[in-house]
This record gives sequence, C-alpha cells and structure tokens, in this order.
Amino acid sequence: MEVKTKVYQDIKKNEKYMKERLGLDISYDVDYRQVIILGRRVQLYFVNGLCDTTIVQELLIEMLNLNENEKEKEKFPEIFTNRLVHQQVAKLKTLDEAVDEMLSGLVVIFVDGYNQVFSIDVRHYPGRTPEEPDTEKVIRGSRDGYTENVVENTALTRRRLRDARLRNEMMKVGERSKTDVCITYIKDIASDGLVDLVKERIEGIEVDGLSMADKSLEEFIIKRKWNTFPLVRYTERPDVAANHLLEGHVIVTVDSSPSVIILPTTYFHHLQHAEEYRQSPVFGTFVRWIRFLAVFLSIFLLPVWILFVQDPSLLPKNLAFIGPNEEGSVPIVLQIILADLGIEFLRMAAVHTPTPLSTAMSLIAAVLIGEIAIDVGMFSAEVILYVSISAIGSYVTPSYELGTANKILKYFLVIVTALFGINGLMIGFTLTILFLVEQKSLKTPYFWPFIPYNPSALLHIIFRIPVPYTNRRPGIVHPKNVYRQPLEKGKGKGKNK
Repeated sequence: MEVKTKVYQDIKKNEKYMKERLGLDISYDVDYRQVIILGRRVQLYFVNGLCDTTIVQELLIEMLNLNENEKEKEKFPEIFTNRLVHQQVAKLKTLDEAVDEMLSGLVVIFVDGYNQVFSIDVRHYPGRTPEEPDTEKVIRGSRDGYTENVVENTALTRRRLRDARLRNEMMKVGERSKTDVCITYIKDIASDGLVDLVKERIEGIEVDGLSMADKSLEEFIIKRKWNTFPLVRYTERPDVAANHLLEGHVIVTVDSSPSVIILPTTYFHHLQHAEEYRQSPVFGTFVRWIRFLAVFLSIFLLPVWILFVQDPSLLPKNLAFIGPNEEGSVPIVLQIILADLGIEFLRMAAVHTPTPLSTAMSLIAAVLIGEIAIDVGMFSAEVILYVSISAIGSYVTPSYELGTANKILKYFLVIVTALFGINGLMIGFTLTILFLVEQKSLKTPYFWPFIPYNPSALLHIIFRIPVPYTNRRPGIVHPKNVYRQPLEKGKGKGKNK
C-alpha cells in the first residue's frame, strides 16, 4: 500500500516537496505565489489553465486585507479560514492529496506552522457549451448535450432530476492521469448490488491513465476482450441518461468525454432512440418497426440474396427475377465484399475529409467509382443495390457500436452462406443467437426479454407504450422501487420480485 506524505508544519519542507513533485521551475502552467499574512508565510499553488483566475485574485485580495484589518495573530487559523471567500473549502492532511487536488483544477494553500492544506474548488475547465449531439438528433426535443466537462455533465443530469436521492459519487482512476469518474444513481431505485459492483470494478482498475476516457474505462469494467457486441450503452443526451436513471440503471461519467456510460444494458437497449418518445405512441411504434426492419436487412439481406443466387430453386415463381442477369467476370461473393469494403472506405474518408471537400468526395464516389465500376463489369447493378440497402440499414441503427458489430456479423454470415449454402446460413444464425444468449452485461442477460422470457417487457420493446401505462420499472436491473407511478398509496415501496 502506498504511503502518503503528511503535511509538514514547516512550510519550507512543503515548498521543497511541491517544487520537486510538480517541477515548478520547468512547467510553465503550474503557478506559485507566496504572501505574508499577519507575519506568517502563506503559499498558493494552482494550474493556471484549469482555474478561474478572477476568483484566485479575489482570494489574494481578501488574504492581504487581513494585514490591515486584523491584529489578533493568535487567532490566525480561525480568521484565515473565514476569509477564504468560496463555497467549497476543504482541509487536506497529506501532500499527495494536495497535488492531486491541484492538478484537478483546485487551489491549494499552505500556511506556515499549520499541518493541514486548504483546498478551494475554483476549477474552470476549458471546453465548449452544451449543444445537440450529432449522432442522437431529434425533430422535437431538447438541444443540449453533454460536453467534455464532468462538472457540467452532472449539472445537466441534475437539472432533469431534482431529487434529493440522486447521488453523484466522484472517483479518480489512473496512477498518472487521475481522471475524474462520476458514478450517478438514484439511491432508492438503483440496486445496491449493481452500484457496489460498478464501484468495485472501477476501484480495481490499475492503469497509468485513461487515454481514451470512457472507452478505456468500459474495457476495464466489462472485460469482454474480443466480443464485438456492445455490452454498455453510450449517450450524449441528458434526457436519455435521466430516463435510464429512473429505470434503475447506473450512469458513469468520465471527465474529458462528451458521452456517458449506461450500465447495464441489453441488446434491445441499443435499438432505442429518443425520437420514438418525442412522437405519438402510434408513430413512435411505426418508427421503431421501421428501425427493426432496417437493422434486420443490414444483417440478413446479403446472405439471403447470395443463397437465392446460388440456388434459384428456393425462390417462388413471382420472385424469379431476383439474381444477376449476367454472371460477370468477378464472383458474386467477391463483388459483395469489395462493394461493402468500398462503402467502408467512403465512410472513413468522410470522417477524415474537411467539410468543404466532402461534396467533391461524394461526387467522385457516386459518378467515377459507382457508375464506371458497373459499366466495366466489375460489379453488377443488383449487387450495388443490395449492398447499399444493407449499408443504409447499418446507418439507421441508433447505436454506432451495435452497427459496427452487425457489420462483422454480416461478413460472417455472407462467408458461411457462400461456402455451405442454406446449411451455413442456418448454422450461422443459430450460433449468433446462442452467442448473444450467453453474453452478460454486469451479470445481466444480454438477450433479455427474449431469454429469459418476459412477455410484458417484450411488449414494451415491440410497441412504444404510452407513458401513463408504463407503471413498472424493468425488472432486469432489480430496482428497489418497482412502481414508477404507484397505483395505490404506499405501493411504490414494494420490492421487486
């Protein structure tokens, strides 16, 4: 266990420790100021890029005014504490804590002859203002979204849940990065076992830093290794996070990341979108069914089409037109793989292409590549059609992570169908279902409510039920308080069974 260095009463020893630990003479952004207050030396340490400098100036003015307005030196600690004009002042007993707090954006103040450090929260992180996330836009609804500031993110959630039982517990992860990680839950709803499990996983992380923020943290929490299917859900919308908190989920916010992690999640959580709940229940259900169809086509359209091309006898007579009219010089399976990889090239190019050049890139892709590739006989028109429909279906998938996992699954099914025909497709489909059933997200069945079967929860997945009729929280998270809208007085305190 690491030994903590206690604060010395001799301020010279504290000064030596801070200079050696922080490199005050080397790092330009680490600031240090010493003043004399009532005959005692007082030192301030802070990082100038993470602090609100106007508040630091106010603190210095208040402290220096003590020399003119106060004469009772024997009451220095009490007088000095009262003049620290800020709402959050804490006392630290170790120099290690002082360094960690200072590097998080707080001001730490040492007083000669005093073996504790004053820590004042004046952090002011650089960043952007809340704006609507690009990946979770809605036609009607709020336009604010999470930013890279963990303090702002917890405030956006608190604004929607003004409940005294909402808890935001801050932890630090990373031996070097000391990244702030906030665990958010509602005390009388979230399961104690779930909250303790999340805390245990985070406390057990041993790493020098979370370079990729929430993604790095997720891989430590879930430990899924090479599994491509997402076992946590990301969102940049505070209203989506608040809704999951009310269901009994736990939210994990990582500083420097504009998205939060929702724990635990199932496969069908990744098929939900806020737009469904911003429209009428009927239209929301319609949108949900269209989305299910698009996701289904993104996975199975190409394998099934290959099956019909290989064995046209499987087609009904009225669908006999399906299939290429000409064989071509490139095998159909290879055409599909090359065309799909071409779409991936375009997607990656769109990410890295500056906005002014994106239009030109689209024209090149549509005219020069698509049309000419068909004209020279490299691709058949039908291959381009079905590959495009499959690609659009993957983009319709609300969760980017699930969309990428479905692409890998699609490649797998295309290959086994091409090799083994209908037997390969059925075996591939069966193996996929068994794999999803076997997965767990923090001990939560990933394919719930199909397996284990829950008819009422399945109904809520198929249909967008009106809010007044959604009285029960999902049992998969084992909430303490089952009823969202108690039907009888006192019934909301019932335990989940």
